[in-house]
Amino acid sequence: EKIQYMNSMKVGRFLSLPVLGVLSVMLFLYYTTIFIFLDDWVGFRTSPGTLNSFFFTLFASLALFSFSICVLTDPGHVPPSFYPDVESTNSKDNAEQKKCDKCFGYKPPRTHHCRVCRKCVLKMDHHCLWINNCVGYWNYKAFFDFLVYATIASVHSTVLFISCVLEKEWGYIKESSLKLFYVMYGTMVVGLTLTLLSLTGWHIYLILHNMTTIEYYEGNRAKWLAAKSGQSYRHPYNNGAYKNITLVLGPTMLKWLCPTAVSHLKDGVSFPTIRDNS
Repeated sequence: EKIQYMNSMKVGRFLSLPVLGVLSVMLFLYYTTIFIFLDDWVGFRTSPGTLNSFFFTLFASLALFSFSICVLTDPGHVPPSFYPDVESTNSKDNAEQKKCDKCFGYKPPRTHHCRVCRKCVLKMDHHCLWINNCVGYWNYKAFFDFLVYATIASVHSTVLFISCVLEKEWGYIKESSLKLFYVMYGTMVVGLTLTLLSLTGWHIYLILHNMTTIEYYEGNRAKWLAAKSGQSYRHPYNNGAYKNITLVLGPTMLKWLCPTAVSHLKDGVSFPTIRDNS
């Protein structure tokens, strides 16, 4: 009964307006790209149409799959038995400082309390309204893969839309409503593509430096404080670009874009640091 309850709770995450909104946008983009713009440009039953239709459907399906994994996967919460290593924290007083003042439990490194989920999340990146879930240790890879696949599909959709627009003989079209639809759709798809490109670029930067979004802003403050005292600051979990990628996406390159390939992840309560390599 408990397992059934947990599964129903996870499925219930889809019953949120932002999540339903994302699914609606994906469905709308798929329909218009394949059955309006691609069909209008070359016809989706021609060889170029079939090829474009196949690849767009592939990446759209992978984006939908990755998105579902993001929504359904628990981002990772602190094990009830977790207690910080007193030797690594130097003293029991420091261990007490690692307690969450809301959960009243000990927090592993890189863990943060989410005010929305009301829980401490392992390696929390941020709470994402659009997946009705936190992005954390166990679903960050799926979130990144979703961004990659959604960006590829969105760029493909934009190219097909522009190709269709350039082929159309607008001088013979008098319906202002059709022209308005093309203008509004173009604005939407180009805006979406630019947003996804910037988000994907941002998370590539974070992965290369083995940072979360929270750690990036904390690091900026730490750099400022260190500069004031004449010292330098370096992110402690930055182990070099390639090592950072493998820690997040896995050691096998062929599995980097598989959102369910997370066997490389451990318990989420300890992470290699610069000191470990020195």
